[in-house]
Amino acid sequence: MNMRQFFWIWTVCILLSSCNMAENNKKPFTLDGAWTVSLVEYPVGRTDTFPTNGQTILRFYEGDSVMTQFRLTRTENAIVIQREGSCGVTLIDKGGGERLYLEEEDPCPLTVKDNTTIVIQQNGILHTWHRADDITHEWGDEIHDLANNDLGKAHMDGPHHYVLSSREKEQASFIHWLYFAIALLILVFLQITLSNRKARRHLQLQLRQIQEEHENRPQPVRKAIKTMESEFFASEDYLALQRRISNGQRLKDEEWDAVEKQVKSVYPGFSSQLRNLCMMSDLEYQVCMLVKLRMAPTSIASVLSRDVSTISTVRSRLYKKVFGKKGGAKEWDDFIHSIGA
Repeated sequence: MNMRQFFWIWTVCILLSSCNMAENNKKPFTLDGAWTVSLVEYPVGRTDTFPTNGQTILRFYEGDSVMTQFRLTRTENAIVIQREGSCGVTLIDKGGGERLYLEEEDPCPLTVKDNTTIVIQQNGILHTWHRADDITHEWGDEIHDLANNDLGKAHMDGPHHYVLSSREKEQASFIHWLYFAIALLILVFLQITLSNRKARRHLQLQLRQIQEEHENRPQPVRKAIKTMESEFFASEDYLALQRRISNGQRLKDEEWDAVEKQVKSVYPGFSSQLRNLCMMSDLEYQVCMLVKLRMAPTSIASVLSRDVSTISTVRSRLYKKVFGKKGGAKEWDDFIHSIGA
């Protein structure tokens, strides 16, 4: 056997195997679900086609054992069904697409034209039925409940009509998702509330620690800090920075880094204590550094190219953000001067 022969034999084997697998994986035929009649052919040659005046016959099968028949009317957004009866059924596969169909033991030939179309012969009359997957998917559960739970009412009160509306299902689905969204929003709100409460307790603890550290500072330490402050504010570096800021000269990024280093050299804990209190923008942090360096509000506004009222608003807003209550710019300045050493 040469390579070419081996190749063709191997290819044929693969194709046969694929065909067998496809055949084995093919789903067995079942009546389960909704079917609607489209054509009725009588032995005398007369035929009836459906729907007629918007009406047709609907059969709903539960597996291959129970059938419930309804009269069906379709509208734009709904179907209207009226129950007509129910019976037990049996489907016997005779092979070759031929099946014997029994309704309450009454045998009727059933031919499967394809997986969506069947023909049932009853008393010589041929009924062509088509799968109604759209009805099964959208209203299958509701029809199943009617078939199993409400049939007794038809005998007691006469026939009943049921309207199965797509709009009502959409509204019910919308209400369901609305409730879910509301519940989710409530959970998010509670989570945010708890997180804010936890953050507020943590902030209050930090403020208390800062206050206790400031109040319990030994006198020698207070005196040393005062001396360091006096020397710094009399230094040439500070005076040069003060002149530049007073003249309204804008500072570059590296110059702001130099300002921060000067603050840290005198108040080593200032930056960390301040940033741990709350999230700050660059503008807010720069305002706080300049307040700590005892720059006048007019000078701060000039070097930052803002109005004096804007600088006051920034300080008042920071006070409310940290302390959770309204406060003036002066109160924020007093707090800034109390921390960091």
